[in-house]
Amino acid sequence: MARVVAVDDAADPRLADFRDLARADRRPDRPGGRGLVLAEGTVVVRRLLASGYPPRALLGVARRIEDLAPDLHATDVPAYVTDADTMADVVGFHLNRGVLASADRAPSPDLATLVGGARRVALLEGVNDHENLGALFRNAAALGVDAVLVGPGCADPLYRRSVRVSMGHVLRVPFATCTLDPAVAALRGAGFTLAALTPAGGPAALATLAGHERLALLLGAEGPGLSGEALAAADVRVRIPMAGDVDSLNVATAAAVAFHATAPAAGPLR
Repeated sequence: MARVVAVDDAADPRLADFRDLARADRRPDRPGGRGLVLAEGTVVVRRLLASGYPPRALLGVARRIEDLAPDLHATDVPAYVTDADTMADVVGFHLNRGVLASADRAPSPDLATLVGGARRVALLEGVNDHENLGALFRNAAALGVDAVLVGPGCADPLYRRSVRVSMGHVLRVPFATCTLDPAVAALRGAGFTLAALTPAGGPAALATLAGHERLALLLGAEGPGLSGEALAAADVRVRIPMAGDVDSLNVATAAAVAFHATAPAAGPLR
């Protein structure tokens, strides 16, 4: 059972995991800093506690820690209880969701092992907006994508904003950071068809991809899209048919449409 500890001093050193979240140069979830994983709100904290990321501590108002009591039986991490004003002094702003949890990062899975057990994979390039990245992971979890490869130029999926927008699903969808060439080589070695989403792709091709036993969807940044190297690596270029003069969608929205349109037929992976 978690150790519930009352705290009334914002300067308490035990709260270091949650300090200065509004300071980009000091926040504890910076990849170049302490690199912690931070979950915000009861739903996301529950998903963190159920994930493979080793929890370190919780900080919250009494009501939120009480809400999480059933989820804390399996852990002995400290749960620091304080009032909303003290919590705001620690964090740097008033946190409407009333609870945070910190965790260490889990080891990144081996690239070949990750794709070897998957049927559908998203390979991202240049997706550098944390909210788009979080929404994309939520869509991947909802629509049965087995793994995400976070390629060059992408934001950190474990940044607090990405974790929050994903509703904690970034903590359950397996992912690995990689460069383009090793990712393409691993996918080809595992027998994947690579499909690049681009406004220059064929509008009829997307509907044919659901029949592929192993499919990797390549998604690029809004604006520039996929690089020439990524487009050249694809077996097919596809686009989502759209009305009027709209040529593209938000990348997380486009991903959701593509994930749904290419859902594989039921049955075990051969």
